[in-house]
Amino acid sequence: MRSDYWDQPAFETIRPRRLVAPLVFNSAHSGRHYPERFLAMTRLDNMSIRQSEDAFVDQLFARAPHLGAPLLRAHFPRAYLDVNREPWELDPTMFNEPLGPRFNTTSPRVAAGLGTLARVVAENKPIYRDRLTLEDARMRIEGIYHPYHAALQKLLAEAMAGFGVAVLIDCHSMPRINRPGDRTAPDIVLGDRYGTTCAPAVIDLVETVFTSAGLQVARNRPYAGGFATRSYGRPQQGIHALQIEISRHLYMNEASLDRHSGFDAIRALIDRLIFALIGLDLPALATGDPAPANLAAE
Repeated sequence: MRSDYWDQPAFETIRPRRLVAPLVFNSAHSGRHYPERFLAMTRLDNMSIRQSEDAFVDQLFARAPHLGAPLLRAHFPRAYLDVNREPWELDPTMFNEPLGPRFNTTSPRVAAGLGTLARVVAENKPIYRDRLTLEDARMRIEGIYHPYHAALQKLLAEAMAGFGVAVLIDCHSMPRINRPGDRTAPDIVLGDRYGTTCAPAVIDLVETVFTSAGLQVARNRPYAGGFATRSYGRPQQGIHALQIEISRHLYMNEASLDRHSGFDAIRALIDRLIFALIGLDLPALATGDPAPANLAAE
């Protein structure tokens, strides 16, 4: 089966002119290029199919390469393929052929309809009119998923080679969390798998940047970090991973999926975050003795 992205890149790596820090920024869910064949397969309208997007997150982090760190971003949408899952995490009810033992068909994510090929978008809306073929799954997973992770692994390896350490910042957005009567609902959720995927100095710094801007920050609840954070975060091997979830209401209209007046302020805050991370003595993470960044200078 020919790739749905035969005529355009499914993702891209944007590199800095000079790598100044062992940081790698990853925006895997902000893709918004919907292949015509895929749109013909869905029962959803063009607005509903976009409900799972981490809309504009790649734009919020777009200055990372200008500041000295690479950005890997998807062009394919999350509703089409989710690279923040295991490679073969599939729902057997979606396919017209049986799935063998190589597939993970029983994970909580599959049960929720959010496997590598999602069954639903937000609000539990089914995506497809008909069942898929396994050939379609192979085309997406072997043709896009595996090359995407190969590109991410290459960036982390380059950071390790240059600095002796690598820090993955996995960039996401989340629906606004509404808790009636609770003014402490988080604007930002930081996920380090309960302290296991990155050094405390990294998550502490990130939390400080956001709280100093007046935002409410939570750790690991309700998002502790997905497949990328869990798989790549190996502090004992010098690779740290932190997931950042930004509430969409801060920068966009969640109903119309348009950016609003808060976008520029959040993008400026993300720029400050990137500066702060660059200012942290990240190579010292390899020795477990990172020096604090000078936030006042940002």
